Amino acid sequence: MIPYGRQDIQQADIDAVLAVLQSDFLTQGPMVPRFEQAVADKVDARHALSVNSATSALHIACLALSLGEGDWLWTSPITFVASANCGLYCGAKVDFVDIDPRTYNLCPEALAAKLERAEAKGCLPKVVVAVHLCGQPCDMQAIHALGQRYGFRIIEDASHAIGGKYQGETIGSGRYSDITVFSFHPVKIITTAEGGMALTNDAALASRMNLLRSHGVTRDPALMHHEPDGPWYYEQIDLGFNYRMTELQAALGLSQLKRLEDYVARRNALAERYDAALAELSVTTPWQHPDSDSGRHLYVIRLQLDQIGTTHRQVFEALREHGIGVNLHYIPVHTQPYYQQLGFRPGDFPEAQRYYAEAISLPLYPTITPVQQDEVIDILGQLLKPVKS
Repeated sequence: MIPYGRQDIQQADIDAVLAVLQSDFLTQGPMVPRFEQAVADKVDARHALSVNSATSALHIACLALSLGEGDWLWTSPITFVASANCGLYCGAKVDFVDIDPRTYNLCPEALAAKLERAEAKGCLPKVVVAVHLCGQPCDMQAIHALGQRYGFRIIEDASHAIGGKYQGETIGSGRYSDITVFSFHPVKIITTAEGGMALTNDAALASRMNLLRSHGVTRDPALMHHEPDGPWYYEQIDLGFNYRMTELQAALGLSQLKRLEDYVARRNALAERYDAALAELSVTTPWQHPDSDSGRHLYVIRLQLDQIGTTHRQVFEALREHGIGVNLHYIPVHTQPYYQQLGFRPGDFPEAQRYYAEAISLPLYPTITPVQQDEVIDILGQLLKPVKS
């Protein structure tokens, strides 16, 4: 089976992890701050806080922005459920904004229209989570302008997007957002096995997230309520969580980070090869916004169902039967049973629904071979009719 995504673990990664195993620290040692500083430097952010998953990063980001009961978080329906669940974890209410039909990201025009209606009803969002689907950034300048007008805070869910750029600046630099979140899950662009990171240019937000990721406990006398009883003293000053990253994960991340540019270049080359090879088939290939450079976490095609003599499911199942491990990113969040119980209905966001009815994620990862990619292309060619002239 050719998977849709796969980690690339090299000897340098193994050596880095082994060195930590043989060191004095497996957790809360020197590797985590080194990894954080390296990522911050790479993306031109002032502060980076590593955690055990991107979901944890989203959670503490929302809490740092004081999202809570009675507040609203808005995000895209085409994302993994964590982008919405982080709002529910805080006791807030969640809503969605339909996607742009070309980028598949949260649509700024739909956001503007929804904000206007929400203002009239007195239910504006406190936080908007802009998801950079497949690695292509949202139109952050437009979203930021709306944030300035309507007063909401912005989290970039860049789980797919480390190594990408927006308007020539690295994703994570925070020009148009309060906090950016990266994922280091194995199929992402670089991996720490599991792990995530929250980046910000705001020292106060960084301090709050730092506290929240480790039980709300501090050893900093400047933050304490009482004079320390001695050098052993610590205080819990907030209700936090055990969201820390281990030294092993950070060592792997540091090693992987050295190959970030190579990974992104390879992914883009593979995407260009797909673009050329699939041009005559009845599929819509990914559109790249001229303002951005995608990290290319995923390569999603959309079937032109009116031009092929088969269904979405039949094509998907046929590819799987031929050993092509395609996937679908994502089932619209608002159609999940849990969210249906909150009052959402399948027809609420029509562009998201159309996307779901047509989308298939093809294999894309740095170590896929030309022979394997050709196999994917050839089988698709057998299954789909050429575009009618």
